[in-house]
Amino acid sequence: MNRYGLRIAVPRGTMLGDALDHLDRVGIDTSEVRSNDRKLLFEDAGIVTMRPSDVATYVEAGAADVGITGKDVLMEQRGRDVVELADLGFGPCRIVLASVAGDPDPAVEALRRLGIMRVATKYTGIAGRFFEETGRQVELVKVNGSVELAPLTGLVDAIVDLTATGTTLRENGLVEREEIAFSTARLIVNPAAHRLKAAAVDELRRALLPAAPGA
Repeated sequence: MNRYGLRIAVPRGTMLGDALDHLDRVGIDTSEVRSNDRKLLFEDAGIVTMRPSDVATYVEAGAADVGITGKDVLMEQRGRDVVELADLGFGPCRIVLASVAGDPDPAVEALRRLGIMRVATKYTGIAGRFFEETGRQVELVKVNGSVELAPLTGLVDAIVDLTATGTTLRENGLVEREEIAFSTARLIVNPAAHRLKAAAVDELRRALLPAAPGA
């Protein structure tokens, strides 16, 4: 177990490298995690790795004391019983509404036709709240794979998706229409661990924050 005595859920994928760099800086040896991309549980380091969307699930259930995941996950799963402790600053990305370049803005077209805009997304919670708050009628189509394909094939008018640089959108002939939300990596904690392991959790939080950009 690491020096804090905490099990830490860490997201695989684009945030993994930055997350491990931050943990290294606060005295947690992540060398085994870096050298074995198939293993998931690292008891000596007190680290468990998983999909970013699963981090809040494991932390809520107490299978991990704390976790690192994107704000987009917390927004999508906002009913999760976890405590958000800190903005770690890395992994910046945006949730945007996008459609095929050269086509009319789908939101304007929907209003002109007095119709309902069809939108494909993995983020049905975020998208649904956004369109409800902005007073627009939409039909959401849940897509788990490459959401960029949906408007290109005529399945939908637009998509709501996560983008860091916009490169994938551009490479698929899509253009951003609106920014819905901004996301960075967040440190979260299980409510029971927040009480029962308060000293260790606070020590980790304080140690991680100076490592975060701009902190």
